[in-house]
Amino acid sequence: MTQDTILVDIDGGVATITLNRPNAANGLTIPMTHELMQAAIRCDEDPRVRAIVVTGAGKMFCAGGDLKSFAEFGDQIAARLKEMTVYLHAAISRLARGDAPVIMAVNGTAAGAGMSLAVAGDLAVASDSAKFTMAYTAAGLSPDGSSTFFLPRIIGLRRTQELMLTNRRLSAQEALDWGLVNQVVPADEVGAAALELARSLAAGPTRSFGVVKKLLAQSFDASLETQMEHEASGIAGSAKTPDGQEGIEAFVEKRAPKFTGA
Repeated sequence: MTQDTILVDIDGGVATITLNRPNAANGLTIPMTHELMQAAIRCDEDPRVRAIVVTGAGKMFCAGGDLKSFAEFGDQIAARLKEMTVYLHAAISRLARGDAPVIMAVNGTAAGAGMSLAVAGDLAVASDSAKFTMAYTAAGLSPDGSSTFFLPRIIGLRRTQELMLTNRRLSAQEALDWGLVNQVVPADEVGAAALELARSLAAGPTRSFGVVKKLLAQSFDASLETQMEHEASGIAGSAKTPDGQEGIEAFVEKRAPKFTGA
C-alpha cells in the first residue's frame, strides 16, 4: 500500500482488511477507496488467502463517504464521485466475486457507504453497540456501494425502502432480527469472533465456497431450469478439484477431511 488508510494483514489463510482513518470515523475518500480496491485485488490474487475479514480501526466501522472532502470538490464533485465509486465498486466486486468468504466485522456504527460495505459481505459479525443507517438521503444524496443490490435481496424491498427513504437507524439487535448480520457479540469480542469464523472457513474447501457464492448471485436472475444447470456444472466441477476428491475420500474413510483450498 502506498498510504496507510487501508491496512492489510495476511495470517494463516485469513486476510484482514482494516479501514484505517479512526480519527475521521473511517470516512471514505478517493485515495482510501483506491487503496481498498488495491487491497481487494491483492487478496483475490494471493493463493494464501482463503477467507477475508473487513473491519474498521477505532470505535466505528465506517461513517460512509467523507462529506468534508466532498465539499472541497466544488464544481468537480460529480466527476470526482464517479471516480470514487469506480474504486469502491471495483473493491466490492472483487470481494463478492472471489472464492474466499468475506466476513464483515462491524465494530461500530456503519453509515452510508459504510452500511453498504457492511452488507456486501458473505457473513457479518457486529458489535452489540453497532448502529446501522443508510444516511444518504439525509444529505441529499442517493445510495452507492452495492446497497441497492444487496439490501433488497437480504431484507426485502419494503424494509429497504424504509431504510433508504427514512434513514431509520437500526440497533445491532434489530440488524440481527432483520437478517442484516449473522451474529452480535460484545464490542471487545468482535475481532476475535470474526477471526475465529474466518479461520474456520479458511480451513475449508475454498473453491467450493466460490461456487456457492456464484450460484447464489446467479439465482435471482435465473429460471429454475437454468439455475439447476448452474448447480449441475458447479457440483461436477467441484468434484474434480483436489478438495472435492479429498472430501469424498474422507467421507468413505470415515475421517475428517484436510482441505487445501485447491
